[in-house]
Amino acid sequence: MLNTTLNLMPEQQSHNGPIKDSWVRRHLTLVAVATLKRFRPQASSVLFLTRGICVKYGPFQHLSDAAAMQFIASYTSIPVPKVYCAFERKGNYIHKSRAQLLKQLKTYLDEMRSLKPPNLGVVEGVDGGKLYDMRLSDGLKGFGPFNSVRDFHLFLRGGISASPEQIPEVNELVEKHEKAQFSTCFTHGDLNSMNVLVKGDNIVGIIDWDTSRTTEPICNLADHDPRE
Repeated sequence: MLNTTLNLMPEQQSHNGPIKDSWVRRHLTLVAVATLKRFRPQASSVLFLTRGICVKYGPFQHLSDAAAMQFIASYTSIPVPKVYCAFERKGNYIHKSRAQLLKQLKTYLDEMRSLKPPNLGVVEGVDGGKLYDMRLSDGLKGFGPFNSVRDFHLFLRGGISASPEQIPEVNELVEKHEKAQFSTCFTHGDLNSMNVLVKGDNIVGIIDWDTSRTTEPICNLADHDPRE
């Protein structure tokens, strides 16, 4: 079971600060990575120092990942790695069955989405700052926060509005955005099978919280039951 982690991130502008970033923790981690990265198993940006401790690193990581994991650990029962420390290092980028599993995952999602956002209707990061998503243009630099879901949708559309010159599909999308009423909640932002750790028939961890946000449109209240 992955129950501990060390997050070390690249130097970049961020609203999230280092976590337990003492001289001793920083240098012990750097030495461990330099020594073990040739011998220990590594999956993508995650290097396993032991069976229970890993380091996540690389140029596409953010301190928001560590901040989100601490937030989830404090306010829910969702299993996430424990953050020993998280910091930025300039120069070298050092970081860090089905039915039953679906039932567990639904429980965790319901718990996550029951968290009340501090600023109702605002789309923002867990710390009230920027959002990050490498799938979007300039997503590594961060974007937002947004004062409303409508502003968030406008950003996602690249500022495009409805007009007679637009193709019908675009106008239809804009109309849906403008007329819909949304609830908001905390969301992971990139919840897929690669980010769910499973042992046997149990979910033992949910990772990669760097794209999470405290408020995110989750449902059209006119079309869906908020409990779904």
